[in-house]
Amino acid sequence: MPTFRYDCASPQGLQCPGADHQLMGENPRKKLPPEAYEPIPGDQYRPYVGTEENVNEFTVKAIVLGVIFGILFGWANTYIGLKVGLTVSTSIPIAVMTVAVLRAMRGIVGGSTILEHNMAQTVGSASSSLASGIIFTIPALFLWGLDPHLLKIATLALLGGVLGILSMVPLRRLLIRNEHGRLPYPEGTACAEILVASEAGGSMARKVFAGLAVGALYKTCVSGLRLWPHKFETMVPGLPKALFGIETTPALLGVGYILGFRISAIMVAGSFISWMVFIPLIAYFGNYIHEPLFPETESLIKDMSPGLIWNRYIRYIGAGGVAFGGILTIVRAFPTMIQSFQIGVREIKARLNKVKIEKMRTDEDISFPFLLTGVTLVIGTMIFVPKIFGIADNFTVRVLAAVCIAFFSFFFVVVSSRIVGFVGVSSNPTSGMTIVTLIGTSLIFYFLGWTDTAGKAAALTIGTVVCVAASIAGDTSQDLKTGFLLGATPKNQQRGELIGVVTSALAVASAVIVLNAQYTFGSAELPAPQATLMKTVIEGILSADIPWVLVGVGGLMALTVELLGVPALPFAVGLYLPLSTFSAIFGGGLLRRYIESRAGDDVDERNALRERGILYASGLIAGEGLIAVARAGYAYFTGSSPEGFGHAWMGGAGEFVSLGFFLLLGYLLYRAARK
Repeated sequence: MPTFRYDCASPQGLQCPGADHQLMGENPRKKLPPEAYEPIPGDQYRPYVGTEENVNEFTVKAIVLGVIFGILFGWANTYIGLKVGLTVSTSIPIAVMTVAVLRAMRGIVGGSTILEHNMAQTVGSASSSLASGIIFTIPALFLWGLDPHLLKIATLALLGGVLGILSMVPLRRLLIRNEHGRLPYPEGTACAEILVASEAGGSMARKVFAGLAVGALYKTCVSGLRLWPHKFETMVPGLPKALFGIETTPALLGVGYILGFRISAIMVAGSFISWMVFIPLIAYFGNYIHEPLFPETESLIKDMSPGLIWNRYIRYIGAGGVAFGGILTIVRAFPTMIQSFQIGVREIKARLNKVKIEKMRTDEDISFPFLLTGVTLVIGTMIFVPKIFGIADNFTVRVLAAVCIAFFSFFFVVVSSRIVGFVGVSSNPTSGMTIVTLIGTSLIFYFLGWTDTAGKAAALTIGTVVCVAASIAGDTSQDLKTGFLLGATPKNQQRGELIGVVTSALAVASAVIVLNAQYTFGSAELPAPQATLMKTVIEGILSADIPWVLVGVGGLMALTVELLGVPALPFAVGLYLPLSTFSAIFGGGLLRRYIESRAGDDVDERNALRERGILYASGLIAGEGLIAVARAGYAYFTGSSPEGFGHAWMGGAGEFVSLGFFLLLGYLLYRAARK
């Protein structure tokens, strides 16, 4: 990794005489100090903006932009997460877009500082983590036919978000300052690099906006105007009911590019096994079975379509694999988890025993009384607000739920905050943490006899709060790392995170409501895979009416690939979702592999190709997601969907037209990365 330092020779990294370098466009400095990457004591690190410098940071324009971008990317991540079961980090795209917008509006809002840009991405990126916690769990309530109210979803998101942020505050000095140089926090460091580089100008933001425009236009043509199909499908000769397909959408292409070749290849390999091995085998032997095979109770296998075979059999194998992969991730990280938990407890005790002293601006957290008040309000709300957990209106249930949340949340906040220091927010195993929470809670409910629908809903909503808390804690850690490198004020960033949670909770909840109303969770358009998995886990413990043999097969497959040195979780996710989804994602990963190979041995060029491509890919995801939510919102409030022109007149050629446009998307992504 290249080293960075100030262009001016001012001692200790402070402002050069006569240089008003704080305003965007007037700062000649382009680089972080080299100590940003060295394992020196954190209290000796001199940030990009000196600790003695007094610059604008927590300003109205930064907060407003962060809120706007947070809502937009929160909507987009809600859609893509419900479609493929994962979300992407939005810190860097929001940071780049903030710089571009403030530069364009300089004549109206005045100059802006790098700390304001950082504040905007801090506020905005909170929505994506909030979306992860909601979409991994809440759709299960819809699948049970409970239809939770908008305010209930938003309240659960808010409780988890506030709890996660406040629980991470006592850990900041330990994980961000004291572990400097040992916990790299890859996304936080990359965001700091991007913000520093953006001060000198450049066209990075154009990549995001161009991708956003292309993604939005494509989704409008496919879903709004219905000019061509959104999928290419064909039966595979020689294999009974083997169906190959590609969802020709910009969002999946962008996700694949961001994930890279290896992860996307592992995912599509899992999907190939499901759709090219398991389904043909079940179809072949099913010809000789003349009665419905459990869990199916009506149709014969020979009469089922490939999609129905997947729904009645394969998804349980995939669920077992994903559950095992998530638990395995937690087990492998268990020593780190215990160590992190113990260190976190010691840090909190140390803080409680210290007398108040004067702190530097860059080492000041929100006050402990504020923190304690906030946590008390969250716990009190969970205990005293009726029916906050599912449909149960029982004080005992709410007290037990609050205890479970307090225990699991604090434990996994510590775990999440540390793990993302190594793997980043996008690879944070929050689904595994949620599964562990649901297993523990469901077992308690089972022994207490709370196995009805109310018990299932209560267990799930406990998992919702924990999942949001763990997810937002990881995001907060990355943002605080960015701020540490740049010289931001932790107190202001923590306030910004809270604002991001408060303003995006209702937005994400509303997106969940309208997307279900338009597409229906569990459908081919929005399978809500993570929430379906959580539903399966709860039902398996409280109802015991799922095919455990198939679940066990999935778990053993995940164990097998793990023994072969292949990460079990992405492989299992491939088992769990349609091949058409991951073939498109693999296309994005393959394209990135090809683009980066053109750089040869030039590491700097390879990094530049990757960054330009990721910015454009982020735009593709955001553009499609925003149009999908906008279309769902239009249908929700008007009661009708745009009919468009239709593509039936194309006949069988329509799918080849769709494939051609997908190749065109790939070419545009290639051009964006190369130039």
